Amino acid sequence: MRKINTKAAAIDAAGRLFACPVCGANLYIGDTSLRCGNGHVYDLNKKGTVNFLNTPVKTEYDEEMLAARRRVLQAGFFTPFLEQMQAQLPEHARLLDIGCGEGTPTDMLAAKTDLAVGFDISAPAIKLAGALPGPAIFCVADLARLPFVENSFNVIADIFSPGAYAEFERVLAPGGRILKIIPNSGYLHELREALYAGTDKATYSNDRVKQHFLERYPDAQIQPITYDFACSPDLFADLMRMTPLSWQAPAAKREALLANPLPSIQVDVELLTVNV
Repeated sequence: MRKINTKAAAIDAAGRLFACPVCGANLYIGDTSLRCGNGHVYDLNKKGTVNFLNTPVKTEYDEEMLAARRRVLQAGFFTPFLEQMQAQLPEHARLLDIGCGEGTPTDMLAAKTDLAVGFDISAPAIKLAGALPGPAIFCVADLARLPFVENSFNVIADIFSPGAYAEFERVLAPGGRILKIIPNSGYLHELREALYAGTDKATYSNDRVKQHFLERYPDAQIQPITYDFACSPDLFADLMRMTPLSWQAPAAKREALLANPLPSIQVDVELLTVNV
């Protein structure tokens, strides 16, 4: 069966899931398109992904950057904290991955779910995500207006993405769970220190993001996760391509760092978990 048909069948089997971003009515599969009763139609492409945006949104995440990100993530850069997120998934999880990028984390989490959907505002990211062989469904969508019906998921994964918490709560079933990853001060600190020594960018604090989350969800559990990721020279070059941290660094410092790649990089994050 072609991928477009496989994904159409998966969407159909998921039942009440997608909502029309124009009128809010339920969307249902008809052949290989999502349709609502008011005549709005969203076609699946040949990879089985769907674009809910009327006009493309240009981002800095181009295909070269996204391909580099995939190579780094498939080499295991996020794997230890993704395993911790998997351990927090309930039985029969219906998962929504917020700002999924090129889809590798969604694909890994999907292995422990009944349904996994990833979305991103970047069409190039979703194009790459659609090439993954796993069962996850991918779409281009806007965080501020999620194209999903109320109570359609019981888990939201948010890895380094902004939190639109009112929308999260709308699409979560009662008692649903949010798993949010935020970076700590040690995250990629070797890059910060090498590229921005002597400037404000040499250090990082997650206090504002963390405080905002805890003000809304004071009962959230906080799990620190820290490890070193070994880098080959090629992986280090890909890491430099994938992280916005390096994009605005002085060219001379970027070139010097690429000429003398670091053997490992620290991943230092916190997993915030709450039932809402």
